[in-house]
Amino acid sequence: MPSFRVQLNILGLRPGNAPEAVMDAAVEALEASHHVEANQLDIVSGVPRITLRIMVPANEYGVENSQARRAAMNMRHAVEQVAKCEQLRVLRRQRGRWLPL
Repeated sequence: MPSFRVQLNILGLRPGNAPEAVMDAAVEALEASHHVEANQLDIVSGVPRITLRIMVPANEYGVENSQARRAAMNMRHAVEQVAKCEQLRVLRRQRGRWLPL
C-alpha cells in the first residue's frame, strides 16, 4: 500500500477551540477514508505544522495520488473549522524519499 504524508501549516485557532482540536479534526477526517499511520506537530520557522501519514489502497499510480489529494482536501476542510491554516502539501513515499505530488 502506498504511503503519503499530508502537511498543513496552522496559523491560529478559531475562537472557542482548544489546540488539540486541530489534530483531532485532522485525524478524524483522514480516518474516514484511510488508515492513519502516524501524526505529529512540528514548529517550522516559528509556524506550527501538522503532518499525518496515511496509507492509500493499492491501485493505478494516478488513482492513488488522486485519492491522497482528495483525502488531504477533506482534512484541510475539517481543520479549517477549528483553525486558520495554509500551505497544504501532499507527499508520496518513493524509494525511501518523500516527493511532493
